[in-house]
Amino acid sequence: MTIKVVLAGCGNMGYAMLAGWLKSGQLKPAETFVVEPNADLRARAETLGAAASPDAGGLPAGETPKLVVLAVKPQVIRDVTAAYKHLGNGETTFVSVAAGTPVATFEAILGSKTPIIRVMPNTPAAIGKGMMVVYANGNVSPETKSFVEELLSASGAVATIDDEGLMDAVTAVSGSGPAYIFHFIECLTAAAEHAGLPKETAKLLAMQTVFGAASLAAESAEEPGVLRQQVTSPNGTTAAALAVLMGQDRLKNLLTEAVEAARVRSVELGK
Repeated sequence: MTIKVVLAGCGNMGYAMLAGWLKSGQLKPAETFVVEPNADLRARAETLGAAASPDAGGLPAGETPKLVVLAVKPQVIRDVTAAYKHLGNGETTFVSVAAGTPVATFEAILGSKTPIIRVMPNTPAAIGKGMMVVYANGNVSPETKSFVEELLSASGAVATIDDEGLMDAVTAVSGSGPAYIFHFIECLTAAAEHAGLPKETAKLLAMQTVFGAASLAAESAEEPGVLRQQVTSPNGTTAAALAVLMGQDRLKNLLTEAVEAARVRSVELGK
């Protein structure tokens, strides 16, 4: 069976994507090939039925995969990409999940005619609840773009952008965003403890409230602002709390400042 997807890097994100592809039936194990130098991570991929090699030289001769998915850290992305230079300027599409590394970098290594897709995922992709944002250069065919989006959908929601420059904003909102929510849960838990609740009860209330509210917002036809108003009785307890959070746009300004700091840093890392 022809190898459709080569996965370069099988850490947490790579493994989560591979597991999603196979579990959903979008790919058969024999259609995948994993390149991972770490023996433990390689063995983990093999338990899913995928063939694996410690380096790109282990890829069977004559194979021209549909995709090479580069799921490695930005610090090593250039060296890893160079190992697949022989597949550049051809039919193989390269898909990168490395934050901050622009398409131009891959074109310089692989050739200007190479089809390249950038993807910004986030960590909830590990449980199929991620947010993946896709940007493709002009060499990517509509059929391949659809194929990639279908694969990514196994890990969560998928959106596309036509301006690569927006990837820095994507990184700042959904890429880094889970950390903001985790910290919010930490803070809400601490506030609950301060109000007198036992530690474990405080943690459960904070996590389940965030989970439930996000789920309701995702499933409701109403805008989040309307849902907020539905919880808020005039002069009630919620109104008292929101007067603190929303007074002088306090929370809005804080999040805007945080997202902008992340966006600027993403721009710096991409240079």
